[in-house]
Amino acid sequence: MVKKQRPVNLELQTIRFPITAIASILHRVSGVIMFFAVAILMWMLAKSLSSEAGFAAVQSMMSGFFAKFIVWGILTALAYHLVGGIRHLIMDMGYWEELPSGKASASAAFIITVILSVLAGVWLW
Repeated sequence: MVKKQRPVNLELQTIRFPITAIASILHRVSGVIMFFAVAILMWMLAKSLSSEAGFAAVQSMMSGFFAKFIVWGILTALAYHLVGGIRHLIMDMGYWEELPSGKASASAAFIITVILSVLAGVWLW
Protein backbone atom coordinates (compact mmCIF):
# COMPACT_ATOMS: atom_id res chain seq x y z
CA MET A 1 0.00 0.00 0.00
CA VAL A 2 1.35 3.38 -1.01
CA LYS A 3 1.00 6.10 1.58
CA LYS A 4 0.25 9.41 -0.07
CA GLN A 5 1.97 12.36 1.52
CA ARG A 6 0.18 15.38 0.23
CA PRO A 7 -0.70 18.66 1.84
CA VAL A 8 -4.26 19.04 3.00
CA ASN A 9 -5.62 22.54 3.39
CA LEU A 10 -9.14 22.63 4.76
CA GLU A 11 -9.07 26.26 5.88
CA LEU A 12 -11.20 27.94 3.25
CA GLN A 13 -10.09 31.37 4.44
CA THR A 14 -6.54 30.71 3.23
CA ILE A 15 -7.40 29.42 -0.26
CA ARG A 16 -6.94 32.06 -2.95
CA PHE A 17 -8.49 31.40 -6.33
CA PRO A 18 -7.06 33.05 -9.45
CA ILE A 19 -9.31 35.57 -11.17
CA THR A 20 -9.88 33.17 -14.06
CA ALA A 21 -11.30 30.55 -11.68
CA ILE A 22 -13.52 33.13 -10.01
CA ALA A 23 -14.81 34.22 -13.44
CA SER A 24 -15.59 30.62 -14.38
CA ILE A 25 -17.33 29.86 -11.08
CA LEU A 26 -19.40 33.05 -11.27
CA HIS A 27 -20.42 32.18 -14.83
CA ARG A 28 -21.88 28.92 -13.54
CA VAL A 29 -23.53 30.65 -10.58
CA SER A 30 -25.11 33.24 -12.88
CA GLY A 31 -26.48 30.40 -15.01
CA VAL A 32 -28.12 28.83 -11.96
CA ILE A 33 -29.55 32.20 -10.93
CA MET A 34 -31.00 32.68 -14.40
CA PHE A 35 -32.53 29.18 -14.29
CA PHE A 36 -34.51 30.11 -11.19
CA ALA A 37 -35.16 33.63 -12.47
CA VAL A 38 -37.08 32.22 -15.42
CA ALA A 39 -39.79 31.03 -13.02
CA ILE A 40 -40.11 34.49 -11.46
CA LEU A 41 -40.19 36.26 -14.81
CA MET A 42 -42.67 33.79 -16.32
CA TRP A 43 -44.97 34.23 -13.31
CA MET A 44 -44.79 38.00 -13.69
CA LEU A 45 -45.51 37.75 -17.41
CA ALA A 46 -48.45 35.36 -16.92
CA LYS A 47 -49.89 37.54 -14.15
CA SER A 48 -49.54 40.73 -16.18
CA LEU A 49 -51.16 39.17 -19.25
CA SER A 50 -54.01 37.52 -17.35
CA SER A 51 -56.10 40.66 -16.99
CA GLU A 52 -55.97 44.38 -16.52
CA ALA A 53 -56.04 43.85 -12.76
CA GLY A 54 -53.14 41.39 -13.02
CA PHE A 55 -51.13 43.94 -14.97
CA ALA A 56 -51.88 46.58 -12.34
CA ALA A 57 -50.85 44.13 -9.60
CA VAL A 58 -47.49 43.45 -11.25
CA GLN A 59 -47.03 47.14 -11.93
CA SER A 60 -47.67 48.04 -8.29
CA MET A 61 -45.43 45.18 -7.13
CA MET A 62 -42.62 46.53 -9.32
CA SER A 63 -42.86 49.91 -7.61
CA GLY A 64 -41.47 48.40 -4.41
CA PHE A 65 -37.78 48.24 -3.52
CA PHE A 66 -37.65 44.47 -2.99
CA ALA A 67 -39.08 43.61 -6.42
CA LYS A 68 -36.80 46.12 -8.13
CA PHE A 69 -33.82 44.68 -6.27
CA ILE A 70 -34.72 41.13 -7.38
CA VAL A 71 -35.14 42.20 -11.01
CA TRP A 72 -31.88 44.16 -10.83
CA GLY A 73 -30.14 41.02 -9.55
CA ILE A 74 -31.64 38.99 -12.39
CA LEU A 75 -30.49 41.57 -14.94
CA THR A 76 -27.00 41.61 -13.41
CA ALA A 77 -26.80 37.81 -13.55
CA LEU A 78 -27.99 37.92 -17.17
CA ALA A 79 -25.39 40.55 -18.04
CA TYR A 80 -22.56 38.60 -16.43
CA HIS A 81 -23.66 35.34 -18.01
CA LEU A 82 -23.83 37.00 -21.42
CA VAL A 83 -20.43 38.68 -21.09
CA GLY A 84 -18.85 35.54 -19.61
CA GLY A 85 -20.41 33.42 -22.33
CA ILE A 86 -18.95 35.64 -25.05
CA ARG A 87 -15.59 35.41 -23.28
CA HIS A 88 -15.82 31.61 -23.25
CA LEU A 89 -16.81 31.51 -26.92
CA ILE A 90 -13.80 33.62 -27.83
CA MET A 91 -11.59 31.30 -25.79
CA ASP A 92 -13.15 28.30 -27.58
CA MET A 93 -12.01 29.85 -30.87
CA GLY A 94 -8.43 29.78 -29.62
CA TYR A 95 -7.96 33.34 -28.41
CA TRP A 96 -7.21 34.57 -24.86
CA GLU A 97 -6.17 31.10 -23.75
CA GLU A 98 -2.84 32.14 -22.25
CA LEU A 99 -2.73 33.10 -18.59
CA PRO A 100 -2.06 36.85 -19.01
CA SER A 101 -4.78 37.31 -21.63
CA GLY A 102 -7.14 35.07 -19.64
CA LYS A 103 -6.65 37.26 -16.57
CA ALA A 104 -7.18 40.39 -18.66
CA SER A 105 -10.36 39.05 -20.26
CA ALA A 106 -11.73 37.99 -16.86
CA SER A 107 -11.05 41.46 -15.48
CA ALA A 108 -12.66 43.02 -18.54
CA ALA A 109 -15.72 40.79 -18.07
CA PHE A 110 -16.05 42.00 -14.47
CA ILE A 111 -15.69 45.65 -15.47
CA ILE A 112 -18.21 45.35 -18.32
CA THR A 113 -20.64 43.59 -16.00
CA VAL A 114 -20.34 46.34 -13.38
CA ILE A 115 -21.06 48.95 -16.06
CA LEU A 116 -24.08 46.99 -17.34
CA SER A 117 -25.28 46.44 -13.77
CA VAL A 118 -25.13 50.16 -13.02
CA LEU A 119 -27.00 50.90 -16.25
CA ALA A 120 -29.67 48.35 -15.31
CA GLY A 121 -29.99 49.97 -11.89
CA VAL A 122 -30.37 53.42 -13.43
CA TRP A 123 -33.01 52.04 -15.80
CA LEU A 124 -34.95 50.36 -12.98
CA TRP A 125 -34.80 53.21 -10.49
